[in-house]
Amino acid sequence: MGGQRCVSDGNDRMSQPGNAPYFLALASALLYGAGDFTGGLATRRAGVLPVVVVSQSSGLVLLLLFLPFLPPAWLSRADLLWSVSAALTGGAGVALLYRALAVGRMAVVAPTTAVCAVAIPVLVAVLLGERPGLPAAAGILLGVGSIVLVSQQTAAEGAGGHAPGGRLPPGIALALVSGVAIGLFFLSLARTSPAAGMWPILVSRAVSVTLFGAAAAAGRRSLRLPGVLLLALLCGVVDMSANALYLLAARSGPLSVVVTLSSLYPASTVLLARVVLGERLNARQITGVGCALAAIVLIVSGGPP
Repeated sequence: MGGQRCVSDGNDRMSQPGNAPYFLALASALLYGAGDFTGGLATRRAGVLPVVVVSQSSGLVLLLLFLPFLPPAWLSRADLLWSVSAALTGGAGVALLYRALAVGRMAVVAPTTAVCAVAIPVLVAVLLGERPGLPAAAGILLGVGSIVLVSQQTAAEGAGGHAPGGRLPPGIALALVSGVAIGLFFLSLARTSPAAGMWPILVSRAVSVTLFGAAAAAGRRSLRLPGVLLLALLCGVVDMSANALYLLAARSGPLSVVVTLSSLYPASTVLLARVVLGERLNARQITGVGCALAAIVLIVSGGPP
């Protein structure tokens, strides 16, 4: 395994054959969206801290159960540092996102976060030398545009969601900061080497659970979640599965494309909010979902450059 090429090399990523990384990234997007929805829903009925601790703990337990069945792997010092970075940025991003989803409209908060989350890794990937082909580049631009469209509200919809004095709607400021943190999380995971296997996610989750658990203990916060315990547990399992799929995709495909596909998760969050909570989709949001599908077609049909 020591002879495997580092994921940080953009040209090595671009040389990987097949569309498997794109489908893995799409699967991670579906799961990320479902995890955000369940996490936000649980946070509306309980505090952010207990939901984060319980959900992240359930994801950690899931990975520990599967670890004996995974191929041997080991962490280098660089992998360990990137894993800790992923823990700090991912933990903060998830906590802020769940809070934003709890106080704002899910159909607006999730896409706002995704715009920031996709921008940082894509810019870094381009700076590192990745040059996606024309169809993939068009798909990336269309994908970012679809995220913006999905976040649009009509004047009537926004009337009850905007704060007085022209301030941002509830949850949007938190969503912006969350998006930056999640973008750094995506980047940190992608910088780990294939030889590390799933250890970066395991270390990242163990560190974040320890930190949030210590914060709960210091604040004497109860971790009981009456009525939403199963929801929080499900959230952690789904989120951990999404992380694993994203990591596999980022190691075998171009980061700029993979992170764009993974960042289409607001589409599933918005659709779940529509079905479960009755949040309506306006014409712009429906157009945004359509653009997301078109972006997927462009990226996948273009194939590896």
